[in-house]
Amino acid sequence: MRIGGRKITGRTVALYALLIVITAVMLLPFVWMLSASLKLNRDVFVFPIEWIPAQPQWQNYVDIWTKIPLALFIWNTSKLTVIVTLLQLLTSSFAAYAFAKLRFPYRNLLFLGYLATIAMPWQVYMVPQFLLMREFGLNNTHLALICLQAFTAFGVFLMRQFYMSIPDELCEAARIDGMNEYQIWARIMLPLSKPALSTLTIFTFVTTWNDFLGPMIYLTKTELKTIQIGLRMFISQYSAEYGLIMAASVVALIPVLIVFLALQRFFVEGVASTGLKG
Repeated sequence: MRIGGRKITGRTVALYALLIVITAVMLLPFVWMLSASLKLNRDVFVFPIEWIPAQPQWQNYVDIWTKIPLALFIWNTSKLTVIVTLLQLLTSSFAAYAFAKLRFPYRNLLFLGYLATIAMPWQVYMVPQFLLMREFGLNNTHLALICLQAFTAFGVFLMRQFYMSIPDELCEAARIDGMNEYQIWARIMLPLSKPALSTLTIFTFVTTWNDFLGPMIYLTKTELKTIQIGLRMFISQYSAEYGLIMAASVVALIPVLIVFLALQRFFVEGVASTGLKG
């Protein structure tokens, strides 16, 4: 078969069919969530599933703002996410530049040691972290979460791998022209690393926005809580308001979709290029 002058084989058709099926399976939970957000609580788990409700309950999207202080929770989550994302971009790119382009004793050993921390689950050291934050008097503050999430070994690894693909000759030429290391990092490395920065932005934004356990441990005051903790407030002692939970989940998903769609082109490019050299 030929389409537009290109030969289409049965193998290609089968591959595209498989990709379409996988995409549909991946999107199915999101479609169900959107459908459930427009239903009464008793209709959410009715089988067979009514994908398009006969009587959409748009009131759910009104009630979520009055049942709990959702706007406050969104503001808290946005503040934490933006600050943590900016700090991770700064610290990761700065440390990655040192590991990739500077020469100092035990550089590779230090990098491997820092990278090894990724293998340690957070549950192992979350109690010592909590005790440390309590000693600093940072419990029930957003600053505790910001301090704990401002640095990431994954971000350093991601940025270093991208920096390694940038020729060293650029840095050498800049040094000959009189630029110091801070200027090289700011004026040369950062503008060239937009794909990697976009990738790290997406990962950090999504992780921080969806973080549940961290805010649950450190934040007990209602005025400090995040949207993920707020979703739990729709679950009472005897029942859960699933229609409202799904409606609030749809609202919480919108910022993540906006960030991903805005940076997806750089994201794909960054994922493809970060492992080319190292």
